[in-house]
Amino acid sequence: MRHHTDVRQAVDGDVAELVRLRALLFETLGNPSSDDQWRDNLAVVLKEQLAADTMRILVVDGGTGLAACGIGIVEQRLPSPRLRNGRLGQVIGVVTDPAHRRRGHSRAIMNGLLDWFRERDVARVDLHASHDAEPLYRELGFVDHPEPALYWRP
Repeated sequence: MRHHTDVRQAVDGDVAELVRLRALLFETLGNPSSDDQWRDNLAVVLKEQLAADTMRILVVDGGTGLAACGIGIVEQRLPSPRLRNGRLGQVIGVVTDPAHRRRGHSRAIMNGLLDWFRERDVARVDLHASHDAEPLYRELGFVDHPEPALYWRP
């Protein structure tokens, strides 16, 4: 049975639930944290970014609290052959509470974010896919990334 999912933009009152869902995501990915300072930092940044034109936070209500959320960011980088206008989109933290899974919430959030990215004329959208979410992202048109990635931590 197909469910209809109402997606809306997050508001200030959603911040505590957004922090809860992101913590759930990190636990699911096997990256739990005993230090809660990051949660406080996350709440501050989310409150700052809720109204920013460079970030879109979409949520699905779940009765008590949020059933799901997803965040899109647009970053202006330097234009290049692979990034014609330098506008890079990134999807971070699409997560559904276990009690609300398999109802199309992630798909509805992703469709909302992809529409938002199109409106902002991004040249590419990147994301990191969990094993469980990869089939959905591939169905939406995501393919293997063209560049190998390294990172440095100061």
